[in-house]
Amino acid sequence: MDVADARLEGEFWAATLGWQLELHDDGDAHLRDDDGRIQLWLNRVPEPKTVKNRIHIDVHAASLDEVLARGATVLQVYERWTTVADPEGHELCVFVREEPIGHRAYELGWDSPEGPQASHDLAVWWAEALGGVAVDHDEHGFSWVEQIPNCPWESFDYAGVPERKTVKNRLHIDVTTDDVDALVAHGATVLRAQGDSGLGWTVLADPQGNEFCAFTD
Repeated sequence: MDVADARLEGEFWAATLGWQLELHDDGDAHLRDDDGRIQLWLNRVPEPKTVKNRIHIDVHAASLDEVLARGATVLQVYERWTTVADPEGHELCVFVREEPIGHRAYELGWDSPEGPQASHDLAVWWAEALGGVAVDHDEHGFSWVEQIPNCPWESFDYAGVPERKTVKNRLHIDVTTDDVDALVAHGATVLRAQGDSGLGWTVLADPQGNEFCAFTD
């Protein structure tokens, strides 16, 4: 996640996701889950947030008020969830649960071009790339990927939106792989190769332009 203030954002997301915040000397930060695995990086960037995030986090919560008390603001209320903005404006969806909450991390929501075919195509692409299972919801025209190995999120959900992608995503996923070329053959585009200016990973884009990083070490 690209942020302006890693401490501010880190404290919000650590409490909201139930993960442990660790601050870096360079001003970045990361969050570890209960098993000690790093699951969310907070990287400082100079660019301000200017548009709605095309990838956002969904969370389980005992109440909406607890999330608002951490500095979130309500953007829109739906029947099953409430969309809010974190202290720096990153959108997230809060699903209030009556039953005891185990894992607060729920889903990643992805925007895609309008129409069920675009959502289906992106879900299938990522399911094949990650070893998950793509599912279509024919009634509502969105798709998702579930059963993703070693993933903290229950699913990646893809829904069409009218807005086109115009800037770099402020939230992206990182993957590990033994073969970056296989991702390229699958349809990914290399944006920055490993080794460019000392870069220790490869920056790619999926077929709809969503950036992601591939780590081979």
